[in-house]
Amino acid sequence: MTHLRGVRTTGLPVLHSPADPAAVRTDRPAGQHWGSRVARDRLNIEIDTPRLRLRTPLDRDVEDIVHLANDVEIARNTTGVPHPYSIHHGTAFIAMVNLTDPDVDLPLLVEHRSGGPAGMVGLHRRDEPWSEIGYWLGRDFWGQGIATEAAGALLDWAYRIRGDRVVSSGHFADNPASGRVLEKLGFLYTGEIRHRRSHARRDPTATRMMIRLL
Repeated sequence: MTHLRGVRTTGLPVLHSPADPAAVRTDRPAGQHWGSRVARDRLNIEIDTPRLRLRTPLDRDVEDIVHLANDVEIARNTTGVPHPYSIHHGTAFIAMVNLTDPDVDLPLLVEHRSGGPAGMVGLHRRDEPWSEIGYWLGRDFWGQGIATEAAGALLDWAYRIRGDRVVSSGHFADNPASGRVLEKLGFLYTGEIRHRRSHARRDPTATRMMIRLL
């Protein structure tokens, strides 16, 4: 499958960092051991495609993530990426990755085999009993089919390994190119429009919802 030039992101929170990075709690409450279990599980998640590896983002990836994400054109087409995006946001993001349940929130780094870190793709639970998929890519990786390849691989993994049967997604109404990528991945419009807040836009933004049966 090919990737439409100019497609940047979906309107979903694949990389979410709080407005105040200092607010992220990195300790674990006494008697709760889910943090170490989740960390071990995450380290085992690697998905390979002909050009890409999808894997858990690690501490060593912070600078690359910040370099890629600190772009207003990327941030404004996501709900969770603030702008400007600082090293403190990146550090807080990795801390959150280490503490979240991967069945609820599973962000993965998209690593190009020859070009290095390229962006993020992930599955996230919101209000429905199924996950949403979202992605973003750094500018140097636009127009090369990478978003389609990465998202397609994650959907296949979700079906084969996790047993997912339904996945939803969405894109901001003023970013129809992302909708075309999702259509290529088999998503259909539900007819629902939700208004979701974008950190970078600072306002609720009309989001066209889509769904796919795996």
